[in-house]
Amino acid sequence: MEAEVRGLSLKKIFWIFVIGSIFGAFYEEGLYIVRNLIHFGVFDWQPRRGVFWGPFSPVYGIGAVVMCLVLVNNKDSILKTFIKASLLGGIVEYVISFLQEFFLGTKSWDYSNYFLNINGRTTIPYMLFWGLLGILFVKFIYPFLSSKIDSLTVSFGDKFTIVLIILLSLDMLISWTALIRQALRHYDVPAFSVVGKFYDKHFDDDYILKKFPNMIRSD
Repeated sequence: MEAEVRGLSLKKIFWIFVIGSIFGAFYEEGLYIVRNLIHFGVFDWQPRRGVFWGPFSPVYGIGAVVMCLVLVNNKDSILKTFIKASLLGGIVEYVISFLQEFFLGTKSWDYSNYFLNINGRTTIPYMLFWGLLGILFVKFIYPFLSSKIDSLTVSFGDKFTIVLIILLSLDMLISWTALIRQALRHYDVPAFSVVGKFYDKHFDDDYILKKFPNMIRSD
């Protein structure tokens, strides 16, 4: 667990991914609640997550890791950090949206009607938000998280990290392969394995809609 990547341990990078994923899930869900209160005057909650189980939005986790690897060890000015973080956030959001639509035929967000959008996958204002978040991350959030992660005892920290890696990896594997199976069902491809039949029975379209209510087909 102590291998180094650009001066950052793999354990620390994993925890940045986890914390970023949790932040992203609660941020999106909180934003959904606020929008409903403002526009409709009602309290409503929907999951805004990227896996079946647990409060994880890997898009934000990936974004946090990318920023960590690219920005943390640099001595850039605030302006350069802002520009780099804006570009990185926009690229991550764009690429993940493209890959989701290409492989699954679905979208979890569509900014086509938003101001200054880029192919509906990201927008300039959202990229600027990523830039501000990048500054906060480099100057305040990462130093705080880094010290807290370093304070974990080796015996507890490593064991807990390994357990969480296994559980989260299984969560992502099952969630995303179930989405692949859903895409195959959409094109009337029958299940040709025990796993496919299991997915069709236990992770059908209704189950997936319940877990990812904001995901829509793009075709």
